[in-house]
This record gives sequence, structure tokens and C-alpha cells, in this order.
Amino acid sequence: MTENVVAKTVVLVHGGFVDGSGWEGVYNILRKDGYTVAVVQNPTISLADDVAVTKRVIDAQTGPVVLVGHSYGGAVITEAGNDPKVAGLVYITAFAPDKGESVNSLIKDPPPDAPVPPILPPQDGYLFLDKTKFAASFAADVEPEKAAFMADSQVPWGVEALAGTISEPAWKTKPSWYLLVTEDKMIPPPAQRFMSQRAGATVDEVAGSHAIYVSQPSAVAAIIKKAASAAKAVAN
Repeated sequence: MTENVVAKTVVLVHGGFVDGSGWEGVYNILRKDGYTVAVVQNPTISLADDVAVTKRVIDAQTGPVVLVGHSYGGAVITEAGNDPKVAGLVYITAFAPDKGESVNSLIKDPPPDAPVPPILPPQDGYLFLDKTKFAASFAADVEPEKAAFMADSQVPWGVEALAGTISEPAWKTKPSWYLLVTEDKMIPPPAQRFMSQRAGATVDEVAGSHAIYVSQPSAVAAIIKKAASAAKAVAN
């Protein structure tokens, strides 16, 4: 095995309100460049279940894994990333909780000038975004037809998933990278900056929406490839 293929396996973890199909553009770029790519389909009902589902996918891979999470997927990889196969973590405008933290605890005190995500009141323990405001808040730079499809195909996000706490953050022992998205209306850029700095992540910045993985797959693939290249040094 040559040195540059040591960490050539990537596992992609989606966030709330969406499923793994949004990773298609990133998946295609990475596959074309010789990476093995697996996409996790988390039910987003509870953090514990999502971590278990993600770990099953990690365990099915051979060799070191670069684990990538978008948005709520960042909480999932923070816990699942403790798996010994994981060589590095990549956060795509994602939550990076510390021990004992949850998505709920990270969003409970937004700054006064922060945009408020259009989350509707819970229905039977699940959350949805207001369809009429989905594009503006989640996918402002996604082509309108695709953004409308994303709004109309939302995956219910369980309130238990937001409440799930981290037992041991993998970023304390694994190298991490963070794609900070400066026009995000779901996770404010200052919050992204705080979490990425606290995790000691290598940060890249790009202008775009929360759905950057859909709208700019090349920017997302670039930081994943950077992580894969660097992670090889610690993979064994």
C-alpha cells in the first residue's frame, strides 16, 4: 500500500431535516479521486441510535477512516469518532460539542443578532423547518428547484436527538478539520468559530449557506481530501 492511500476511506454523516442523499456531489468527487466513500443514513431519532448506526458503517470499512459530519452530524461524529478506526474528523458547518454538551445546550442562548432558524413547534416529538422559509435559512445558495425538494422531503428530527449528550468528545484525541461557512443562517458563524477553535481544528472558511455540502461539493471535498492526506500520518 502506498503512503497516499492510507486514509482513503471516507464516511459521510448527514444532519437534521435531511438524509444522506445530499452528499451525492461530494461522494462523486471523492470517488472520482480514488476514495472509498460510505454514506450513513441516520434515523435522527436519538443521538445514541445515530452513533450506533454510524459505528456500524465505520466497522464495515477496511483501514483508517476519515469521519465527516454536517450540522447535527457533527455531534454524531464527536461521539462515534472514538472508534479506533477513525483517523480524523471533519466538521462541515457542524456542531462540535464538548463532554456533557448536546445540540440543545449549544443553541439555547443564541446572541441577540443571530438569525433564528424557522423550526416549527414539535409534533409528536419531532421537529420540522417551516417549508416556506427552508430555502432562505438552510439552502440559500442551492438552486431553487432543489431547495424546494429539500424542503418538501424533510426528515423528521427527533427532539431526543438534540438532547443527546456527548460522553467523550473524539476531537480531544483525534485531529480535526472544520469548514466554517460564513453565510450560514442555521449555525451562526461565531458559534462555528468558537466550536472549531475549542476543538483545535484546522479551519477553512467559505461563503455559502448551511447546505454547503449540496451547493459547493468541491469546497467540501477539498477539506476532506486535506484531512485524509494529513490523517495518514496518525492512522497507524
